Amino acid sequence: MTFEPLRTSDFDYELPPELIAQEPLTDRAGSKLLVVLRNDRREGPAERRQIPRTGVLPRRISLLGERTPIGASAVVDSTFPEFPSLLAPGDLLVLNTTKVRHARLVGHRPSGAPAEVLLIHPRADGTWIAMGKPGSALRPGNRIQLGAEASVETIEVLPDGNRVVRFVGVTADDAITRYGRLPLPPYITRRPTEIDESRYQTVYARLEGSVAAPTAGLHFTSGLLDNLSASGVMVAGLDLQIGPGTFKPVEIEDPAQHPMHPEPYEISSRVAALVERVREDGGRVWAVGTTVVRALESAAREDGTLNTGHGETRLMIMPGFGFRVVDRLLTNFHLPRSTLLMLVSAFAGRELTFGAYRHAIAQRYRFYSYGDAMVIL
Repeated sequence: MTFEPLRTSDFDYELPPELIAQEPLTDRAGSKLLVVLRNDRREGPAERRQIPRTGVLPRRISLLGERTPIGASAVVDSTFPEFPSLLAPGDLLVLNTTKVRHARLVGHRPSGAPAEVLLIHPRADGTWIAMGKPGSALRPGNRIQLGAEASVETIEVLPDGNRVVRFVGVTADDAITRYGRLPLPPYITRRPTEIDESRYQTVYARLEGSVAAPTAGLHFTSGLLDNLSASGVMVAGLDLQIGPGTFKPVEIEDPAQHPMHPEPYEISSRVAALVERVREDGGRVWAVGTTVVRALESAAREDGTLNTGHGETRLMIMPGFGFRVVDRLLTNFHLPRSTLLMLVSAFAGRELTFGAYRHAIAQRYRFYSYGDAMVIL
């Protein structure tokens, strides 16, 4: 039997605009949680090696609420405070500890017309990779004035459309401190406010370098994480610097040809040791967000152990991908035609993923960065 290759249009869906969350909830952990039960769910190392487990997970799921069938699988409507009950002692929860940089710089051209620059990442020579709008303002030699003595000059246009820029009259650090704004996603149609300064960062954010938040982690409070640790769940962090490609839809019909922008990551020896320990002891590795999945699977060896240290990933995860490390995934709802939606479809299966999305839309879940969460078991 032959199968038609998946096309980008296979990952499209219609979302009512009013379901795009424009504001965070008052309670950080107060979102809905859609629990997705795979009929052929990827079992953890315990099941693969037939090590006995407590068997509490099905009972805990049954306490969450009524199952809604989706083919041979099912979903359960729940709330995020119930998430810790799905983990067992000895499981490992992996977070992305990246922090969102105030990377959006708004200024003006010599004509006085507005322009802006979005800093992506620095280079060793002191210049930066950046993007901005309008594109005509970022031609080589052009400057965008940030302040009386501070400007950004475009040096080069790269083949992918990004720019190489340098700061004039001010250091990059000073420019970010004095003029930088939090770069909210393009589908949030308001200006950033003071509340975004805390709520568009995770409570465990440490290493500044991303242009977007790892949004699955926005639901966690410090108390919830403390309770997980107290219950015997291991919690660890890695760092992946999220680039603007996270919002870029796939524009060609063959998604395998989509150019992935590089994103640097770092995995510590502690995380690698915990992953190996969990696999040996029969626990499960839970990824908080698609960025954690990409980092772990990019660093994975054939046997599921991890290479440590710094790396750079361009990994495109689509249905058919063989996961070596991640057993469970907590994620938000993603844009149509996006590489993130393709990753989720690879993990849960495309039909189940789109069935879950249809259910979430019908039940009025909130979508995208400040929206509700979904956990795939």
